[in-house]
Amino acid sequence: MLRPVLNRNIIAALLSLVLFFGVFIGPASAGQRHPPRSHHHSKKKGAIIGGLAGAVGGALIGGKKGALIGGGAGAGTGYLVQRHRNRKHRRSR
Repeated sequence: MLRPVLNRNIIAALLSLVLFFGVFIGPASAGQRHPPRSHHHSKKKGAIIGGLAGAVGGALIGGKKGALIGGGAGAGTGYLVQRHRNRKHRRSR
């Protein structure tokens, strides 16, 4: 009975660590400047990718109900991240 819960907690902890350290690895290449692009990133695509990532993480942690909650939270977060990137890109020109 305790074994599946322990495995879920270990997987959730590893996933959290990967995401946490991914935040610090990404800005390392932020100092490189690229020529400005004339297109924006799709907010719908960001919401879909965020929703999928959230659903996978939620399913690992909380089963079906966790997948639903994680998918919704991930989709909202993905949408907001892409919207922020688009606005930041427009301001930096």
